[in-house]
Amino acid sequence: MYSRRTTLCLGAGLGATAFVPRAFAQQWPQKLVTVIVPYAAGGNTDGIARMTAQRLSEAFGKAFVVENRAGAGGAIAAEAAARAPADGYTLFIAPLPVMAIMPAINKVRFDARKNFAPISNIATNPFALVVNKDLPVKTLKEFVDYVRARKGELAYGSAGIGSLNHLSMALFLKQAGLEMTHVPYKGNAPALADVIGGQIPAMFSNLSDALPQANGGTVRMLAVSGDARAPLAPQVPTVAESGYPGFRALTWNGLMAPAGTPADIIDRIAKEIATAVKDPAFARRLTEYGADPLGNTPEEYKAMLASDITIWTEAVKAAGVEQQ
Repeated sequence: MYSRRTTLCLGAGLGATAFVPRAFAQQWPQKLVTVIVPYAAGGNTDGIARMTAQRLSEAFGKAFVVENRAGAGGAIAAEAAARAPADGYTLFIAPLPVMAIMPAINKVRFDARKNFAPISNIATNPFALVVNKDLPVKTLKEFVDYVRARKGELAYGSAGIGSLNHLSMALFLKQAGLEMTHVPYKGNAPALADVIGGQIPAMFSNLSDALPQANGGTVRMLAVSGDARAPLAPQVPTVAESGYPGFRALTWNGLMAPAGTPADIIDRIAKEIATAVKDPAFARRLTEYGADPLGNTPEEYKAMLASDITIWTEAVKAAGVEQQ
């Protein structure tokens, strides 16, 4: 009799314990939620973070407040988010460079796959292969032929060693079997300015920077690096459809939480983001940043992260960037 009563009590205790996380998740949020951004205020990542925080504040009836923690290329913020309590009150706006490139170049104190729970990838940003308007090429094939005929003679620009547009070009050159000299700049804008001025013939540029220049006739866009054509430049083919199947180079800004955050909370936020990206007003604001709305599921985002870590680790090797 004693044994049976003890068993019943233990069972009731275990049931109550198992119920706690779900009950907690259903009551969430009861206070302010902090959304950590790994860069200073201003720019695409910060802008996307703020519009997402505003949307979540409206949806859940509690303030979602952006906290900018710049430094070490985003590592400081990522480490802080990874160590935060897994209670749903700290979220992290995760840019691809911080999650998939930085760990391949620098020693960091976080693991993108082990220390974070993906919620939803909010939006992706493709790059555009642009050339000086006077370069005698109008298609990607013509560009490849032009570069191949001048082996090692031509240069390309980037926002700096290990930057996304540096690695994107390194990946493309490897796939196309081409040789060009890398010229790093201190940002996308000065590199693009030299493409416009003719000091360098080409680069993979942020689409948001390249589009107004292409519309103004100062550069020519030959291809975009995404899975599909960019909505803001539907006339420009992708690299993949231009003869290089499988090529994809996208940056993105997603939302993550510390590993161990209750699944119910993760799912509730993910569903709200999925709803938000289908809202024409929200989607339009994303496209103004040159971003394509995505809003995928936690499982899809997890798979995307794993794939991109593989892609960009390969790109770092292709570019010859040594780990610091």
